[in-house]
Amino acid sequence: MSLERILTVILLTLSTIGATAQDDDWAQFGRYAEANAGAQSGARAVFMGDSITDIWAQQDPDFFTLNDFVGRGISGQTTSQMLVRFRRDVIDLRPQVVVIMAGTNDIARNGGYILPENTLGNLISMCELARANGIAVILCSIPPASRFWWREGIEPAAKVVELNAMIRDYAGRNSIPYLDYHSRLVGEDGGIPPRWSEDTCHPNAECYRTVMEPMVLDAVYGLQKRIDESK
Repeated sequence: MSLERILTVILLTLSTIGATAQDDDWAQFGRYAEANAGAQSGARAVFMGDSITDIWAQQDPDFFTLNDFVGRGISGQTTSQMLVRFRRDVIDLRPQVVVIMAGTNDIARNGGYILPENTLGNLISMCELARANGIAVILCSIPPASRFWWREGIEPAAKVVELNAMIRDYAGRNSIPYLDYHSRLVGEDGGIPPRWSEDTCHPNAECYRTVMEPMVLDAVYGLQKRIDESK
């Protein structure tokens, strides 16, 4: 793992954990306030998430720009924080699609312990808000993780599988596309293998470009085609 990569992950995660411990701007509305004010409405897709989305948009900005995608990930965030800022960082941008990938930091207890069904409830609320505002939804699995270096002792692998099953079931019952990164990325120890991650839970640049980007492009453009055909 390169020193630059180590510093990027550590600084993104620790700075966010520190910020969310404060009373001011708990959901971090300020992170994208300026970008939102200058953004044109109607992007193809907004990506809502945590560090996995945050780092993705920083490591491969051309992928987002060329496909008219907007990254709205904030490192360290839980689904509760994402739900609070969902109107400002997604709905107000009026995208055609929102791609939601969240739950890692709920399992890591970044905001304290939360039951899996309550994490699912936050995801459901985001989906309902999006659909009520004419925004199509893609729900993503939580990527694999066999350990959290910032929260040792959690043993997340099985917890990720459990929550993903709940997300997949909800998506299936509500005709929401489910993008299964987990099955594509999981290694023998339950985390992302070393070729694609330096810490078992954060994808590296190769993983984003060779695995995740083709998958999400198929999902977004496929959903957009179905929407256009139904008009």
